[in-house]
Amino acid sequence: MSFLFDKPGVRYTRGLIGAQFFLNLVHRRNLLAELVRRDFEQRYVGSAAGWLWGLIQPIAQLVSWTFVFQYCLKTPMPANGLTDNYTLYLLSGYLPWMLFQETVQRGTGSLVDNANLITKTVFPAEILPIAVFLSSLIHHGLAVGLTVAVIGVWDHHLHPLVLLLPVYALLVGVLAIGIAWVTSALQVYLRDTAQAVMVGLNFMFWMTPIFISEEQVPAKLTFVIRMNPLTYLVRAYRERLLSENWPHLGDLAIACAYAVVVFIVGGLFFRHVKRGFADVL
Repeated sequence: MSFLFDKPGVRYTRGLIGAQFFLNLVHRRNLLAELVRRDFEQRYVGSAAGWLWGLIQPIAQLVSWTFVFQYCLKTPMPANGLTDNYTLYLLSGYLPWMLFQETVQRGTGSLVDNANLITKTVFPAEILPIAVFLSSLIHHGLAVGLTVAVIGVWDHHLHPLVLLLPVYALLVGVLAIGIAWVTSALQVYLRDTAQAVMVGLNFMFWMTPIFISEEQVPAKLTFVIRMNPLTYLVRAYRERLLSENWPHLGDLAIACAYAVVVFIVGGLFFRHVKRGFADVL
């Protein structure tokens, strides 16, 4: 099986795709770090608040959602919502979605945005969606830290199992990168892909139990929720942040299976179509 990307001048024909992939990431760690730094800085060029907008925007969105759903529509809290505070319930479920959405949405345009690198140099294009994820992960870490602090002060709850959150963040990233490999490659050939991704993400958002629990979904539609890999990651984030429950190994296994399969399929698809990038870009 071919690997996701090769070192210059070396052709790999056999081995484990995962092992070689991570070896190549280590080999190009300086390039990856530079891309992450550049992506993070360019997002806030000329901005007075800078990286703080990465916290201000989701907080403002959550405040507006809480006002509409809790105070205007008086949406009841789920019976097993793990907390009586609707804002904390929303925030803990929204965190993994934020990371997933930003990685997929921005990763989709990463190749077109960096066309000069792909067409003028020997450049591993596969690394661009990864750099987008790592840049987004910085904001995610800030948002998680703020959430943990708010829960500790407001809900008087803090459990050592919260230290498992990086594992779930990694699974979100593996899943999102696999999808971004497919969408970014398609975006090179079909520029409508980015718009289709936005529509798909909007649909997927409402099929993810962020505002409601799985028990509130009609029985005939529960299969849609169960087929959504983010269902298991949202549930895990909520349990790590709002309860002392131990991780469900079944849920973790399902999330891992989804992430690994999507990651491999996305990588192989990218590998197959990347030959024509330089000609199209």
